[in-house]
Amino acid sequence: MKRLSVVLHTHMPYVEGFGTWPFGEEWLWEAIATSYLPLLEVLDRHPGKVTLSVTPVLADQLEAPGALDRCLAFLREIRPASHALDLPDHPQLEYSAAQYEQAADALERRGDLIEAFRPHVAWTSAATHAVLPLLATDAGVRLQLETGIASHRRRFGAWHGGFWLPECAHAPWLDDLLEEAGVHVTCVDWSNVGIGEPHRTEAGVTLVPLDRPGVDLVWDHTGYPSHGDYRDTNRLTPHAHQAWAVDGEPYDPERGHARARAHAEVFVSEVTEGAVLAFDTELFGHHWHEGVTFLERVLELADVVPVEARDAAPAPEAVRPTSWGTGRDLRTWSAPGAEGIAWAQRSAELRALGADAGPRALRELLALQSSDWAFQIANGSAGDYPRQRAQGHREAFEMALRGDGTDALRHLAPDLAEWAFVQP
Repeated sequence: MKRLSVVLHTHMPYVEGFGTWPFGEEWLWEAIATSYLPLLEVLDRHPGKVTLSVTPVLADQLEAPGALDRCLAFLREIRPASHALDLPDHPQLEYSAAQYEQAADALERRGDLIEAFRPHVAWTSAATHAVLPLLATDAGVRLQLETGIASHRRRFGAWHGGFWLPECAHAPWLDDLLEEAGVHVTCVDWSNVGIGEPHRTEAGVTLVPLDRPGVDLVWDHTGYPSHGDYRDTNRLTPHAHQAWAVDGEPYDPERGHARARAHAEVFVSEVTEGAVLAFDTELFGHHWHEGVTFLERVLELADVVPVEARDAAPAPEAVRPTSWGTGRDLRTWSAPGAEGIAWAQRSAELRALGADAGPRALRELLALQSSDWAFQIANGSAGDYPRQRAQGHREAFEMALRGDGTDALRHLAPDLAEWAFVQP
């Protein structure tokens, strides 16, 4: 049986309370319904195999008072009503309507999603998914690290040093700060610098490269989800339902899930022995409807083991900043296509440090530092929403420094490590 490791990185930007349709907290409700709840069923059947991270900012939202009640109302009221409008023209949507009903039942049964994830979560991440090499100061990195780690320990218990670098963004000058925070192992994408084996930094952190060819079997634009049998997640009915397969035929779930199981068998046969493969959790179920079926079949066919710190060769000294973004560098978040958000984030960070910012201003800074705003602007996936969010957090940050306004971030970073944001 082939041995490999699967890392699932579970993340959602802070959308709870910030808009509804077409952008905002319904992103979170959809991810809960189509990815998190089905995935939890698989993890419960196959415990201890997948290396799972949940970002602190996602956990903040899952823990927020009233959030899951609004999600349940979305599943029980909004989705049935919207399906009813499209069903006369697309009878194949009976399957989709039933899936949302099952998700609502599962959410009511589980109740507390933090508790449901608790047995499976091993890794944490930065507080709000900042691209750490683009931060301006050690204090800014410490704020992201210490807040995220404190969040994990409070919610999920013991932490053994597994850490997801947001966007796999790594630079050698982070290593001492990672070790200082207690990080022992993380993943990097070194496919463009020609390094395929784990290395150990001088600070003692194990850097585990992803197997890019294996990842691309799934994640490349020509990967498995592009097959004609799968549900087309881009072509939508007037009320935003997925009624067709990729080949244009009415969606047939039996055909789609059979293809997922067949692709899992091909995947396990083709992937390299010992490969470490990482994916956004939301790919499975939300962006690739049959992906959860694929994942479970992989867990059945392969010897899937957790990613852990290990003895390894010393890390090379000349590795440049890397990520799993475009070009395997930082351009997705810092090039002109991101419209200067990286500079706005750095400017606010320096301003906060110079102004001895308090908790409210630091929370706005954390929200501004999310990698998601630059990514969404660069790929044009969410209209003006990310621009509005970034600008709104920058303005609220300035108001907080002046002592004006109110705290709109109702539940972000309750474990704020304010002490970390000080000059050495």
